[in-house]
Amino acid sequence: MKETLNLTEQKMEKCIRALENEFATIRAGRANPAVLDKIQVDYYGVPTQINAMAAVSVAEARILVIAPWDASSLKAIEKAILASDIGIVPTNDGKALRLVFPQLTEERRKELCKQVKKNGEDAKVTIRNARRDAIDKFKTMKKNSEITEDDVKDGEKKAQTLTDKFCEKIDKICAEKEKEIMTV
Repeated sequence: MKETLNLTEQKMEKCIRALENEFATIRAGRANPAVLDKIQVDYYGVPTQINAMAAVSVAEARILVIAPWDASSLKAIEKAILASDIGIVPTNDGKALRLVFPQLTEERRKELCKQVKKNGEDAKVTIRNARRDAIDKFKTMKKNSEITEDDVKDGEKKAQTLTDKFCEKIDKICAEKEKEIMTV
């Protein structure tokens, strides 16, 4: 039973990490190197992440500078950024690319907040599914006479406690991201 609860907690923690990674890629009006994480550049026929082939730095609050180690890859990086969905046109000065993040409109901020809420709700569904799987496992163990009815009740209570804890974490993470989006 303890093993099942540990596995459930690991699934829930993985869900939280995935949500945080997803939120890191949401462009909130200020320069954040994480927006480039999903972009793959065709580098000599091999799909490569930008941060593996260039120095990515934040020059100012809204400017991201990408300085490739191999100057010949500058055009390939620029092409990959233009083909991506981040919606920013890079400025090429021959040595580096500059991404200027525009100020977000009020309408865009509200759209991003809706996306954050949706991602948060999806994460909560994943957390609840992990709880359901654990409870089903407890019932199967009871049916196989591996644990008692009291153990099932105890396991259900512990699974619910875990679920509540992780749902609160998700609410907190979502609130922080919404605040970041609305105040930038």
